[in-house]
Amino acid sequence: MTERVVVGLMSGTSLDGVDAACCRIRRDGETIRDYDVTVESFVTREYDSAFRERLERVCSDEGSVAEACRLNVALAAVFADAAESAADAANLDISAVDAIGSHGQTIRHEPEPRRLPVGDDRRRSTLQIGDGSYIAERTGVTTVADFRTADVAVGGHGAPLVPFADLALFADDESFRVAQNVGGIGNCTALPPGAEREDVTAFDTGPGNMVIDGVVELLTDGERTYDRDGRMAREGTVHDAILDDALDEPYFRAEPPKSTGREQFGRSYAREFVAACRERNCTDEDVVATATALTARSIADAYRRFLPNAPDEIVVSGGGAYNPVLLDMLDAAVSAPVRTIDEYGVGSDAKEAAAFALLAAAALDGVPNNVPDATGAVRPVVMGKRCPPT
Repeated sequence: MTERVVVGLMSGTSLDGVDAACCRIRRDGETIRDYDVTVESFVTREYDSAFRERLERVCSDEGSVAEACRLNVALAAVFADAAESAADAANLDISAVDAIGSHGQTIRHEPEPRRLPVGDDRRRSTLQIGDGSYIAERTGVTTVADFRTADVAVGGHGAPLVPFADLALFADDESFRVAQNVGGIGNCTALPPGAEREDVTAFDTGPGNMVIDGVVELLTDGERTYDRDGRMAREGTVHDAILDDALDEPYFRAEPPKSTGREQFGRSYAREFVAACRERNCTDEDVVATATALTARSIADAYRRFLPNAPDEIVVSGGGAYNPVLLDMLDAAVSAPVRTIDEYGVGSDAKEAAAFALLAAAALDGVPNNVPDATGAVRPVVMGKRCPPT
């Protein structure tokens, strides 16, 4: 058995802050399912409004290369502080941490091949900031970062990456489980009974909290950035015609492997969604209820379209696990019981950060840590660039 203490860092499409999970990772065998992850602590460092606005701009077409360069280091400093806080919360000095696994912050993700200015080649591309070398230098801990690009280099989307962790944490010999993360984007991992890497299906289902958060922010002039406990949605009525129109988006019909992000379901999409609702005289609460239904229905529709069988169980993680209205809508739209990841000993907020701790540990072990059937890569590869402290 090998054992490491690894801090995983995650900043997602919601741009609300960096999550840090200090994990004890044990490996007792040769397969992915022989990894065991225990979350020792979890902390979140929220971004202040000015920093969040800077990130939003650099994620949009309004961003500049100069600002991306500056944020690459500024964000790394926030990540380093979060890693130290997670170690401290686990009653460990940062020197006792064996490695840090950092997802970084995606500022551009183009999963569909684009024609290059010169020649006929087409390439997928993705870009994350939050420099791993800076994190390593600030903390004195070897940092594994920039995971997605290795998968893209062998023809994959560079997403989703969490299925590796889902397989280690949730695969069962008897049940067909779906691990459904509802962060800014929704993504699912289908785990048939006895699943190994080659049996896993995973893809982005569409918007998670992103459209809900976006319309709430627009409707409240920035006073609120999310629908706490689903309160606005609970008071509203879903507008079926708007929902049907939204579900006609081509992304939902596209076959996996597929991934999406802020480029498709970000602020511009939220503005158009609100405008469509206003044309039909929806109240603010109706708008949020319909956006929430879009997330639930798109998830359920994805299962019906793309999974080989109906799941026996759905395990929800991410911020959406704290929205009871969303969970109720999802439960009504699927035939399987809907549970939250907390029932399995991993906090809903901690899952993705813990996943990148595991991805880092696997990279250090030399274990391929992508799932080609999920990303579309031509083969398994070891993702993550190792950045030792100097």
